[in-house]
Amino acid sequence: MAFWRPLISKTLNPKHSPPLPNTNHSPPSLLPLLLLRQTSPFSTSFLITKTPKKFRKKRKKDESPRTKLVQTQPNLIPHFEHIVERDAYFRFLTKSKDFLSKQPHRVLRLDDAGKLYRELGFPRGRKVARSLQRHPLIFQTYRHDDNKMWIGFTDLMEALLEEERVIMDSMESDRVNKVRKLLMMSTNKRIPLSKIYHCRSIFGIPEDFRDRVSKYPNFFRIVVEEDGKRVLELVNWDPLMAVSALEREFMVDEEGVKRAFRFPVKHGKDLGLEIEDERKLNMLNSLPLVSPYSDGSRLDLWTLEAEKYRLGVLHEFLSLTLEKRASIHHVVEFKEEFSLSKHTYQMLLKQPRKFYLAGTEMNWVVFLKDAYDRDRVLIEKDPQVLFNEKLYKNADMKEREQGFVDQWR
Repeated sequence: MAFWRPLISKTLNPKHSPPLPNTNHSPPSLLPLLLLRQTSPFSTSFLITKTPKKFRKKRKKDESPRTKLVQTQPNLIPHFEHIVERDAYFRFLTKSKDFLSKQPHRVLRLDDAGKLYRELGFPRGRKVARSLQRHPLIFQTYRHDDNKMWIGFTDLMEALLEEERVIMDSMESDRVNKVRKLLMMSTNKRIPLSKIYHCRSIFGIPEDFRDRVSKYPNFFRIVVEEDGKRVLELVNWDPLMAVSALEREFMVDEEGVKRAFRFPVKHGKDLGLEIEDERKLNMLNSLPLVSPYSDGSRLDLWTLEAEKYRLGVLHEFLSLTLEKRASIHHVVEFKEEFSLSKHTYQMLLKQPRKFYLAGTEMNWVVFLKDAYDRDRVLIEKDPQVLFNEKLYKNADMKEREQGFVDQWR
């Protein structure tokens, strides 16, 4: 004990250490800390308390909904995914065809076309000439008398457009019935003309359908609202048309319709049922069906009946389209008219037997699976669908195939 006294007294000697603060006014609990601060000869500042950046594990970033596919690999159907990719590839063709067809003499100055990337469907910042070169049998460029370069259709494309016009005229009554059924499904039996015009391509509705409406006063009426919006209203209700494709299918194959949708019965604890018995129990919720031509706006949003109604509406909506499919943009367009909720994406995912969602989580396309055979080929092809396939085939050619008969001259 005597050995440590000189050492401690030397350490606490005021001659060799800075004066301590006045401890008369300090709390008693701080005194040991102050003594330790004066007597500790070591520092821990040199110790590395964080893992160096080069040794840290790299965290995998979550994939963006813009690029993340809806389906995982086991559930992927390549043919449906290819159709979505095909649409993206021919986006310039379809949008430029529609835009150029509405121009005077079906021509457009090349300098003006370079600024219309949204209207023509080519990437922003790219030259429109690069997109034109992909379809040499459809588009052509030429120098006019004003010494400016212009864009126009080839003779082949002009003939194809005439063929499409004949198809539109021959299918007019069918397109009128499609619009009538859309109005009958809507909440107030009225839809803005702009929405039908925006989605006209998936139903095969002609460009000038707004002018053709006046030919059918017994079916339609155009109302102009205070803000100038033109709305198409249904004049007469036809009970014979108020039968959905799903209801017609039910009359032919009742068991098939029961198995088509899955509405699990909610129960508090495990019932210990076999797989087959649990399937039969869940099928109890499949019936009765809810007609898409009923008033869905009166249903409670979160009830099973309301979900059946929304699924029936989407099923009927897809059955009216040319290729039995529609993108998210087409579905959202009629959200208010069809009383759809913001959970439409999740609702469709829960019904994989009837619907297939292709593409990415942000830009998905829903297919009606029953409309395609085992090889994923559309069973019933509308004349407009056959024409589109012919157009795509010619657009994908760089030059006339050998032995091709030039029937357009």
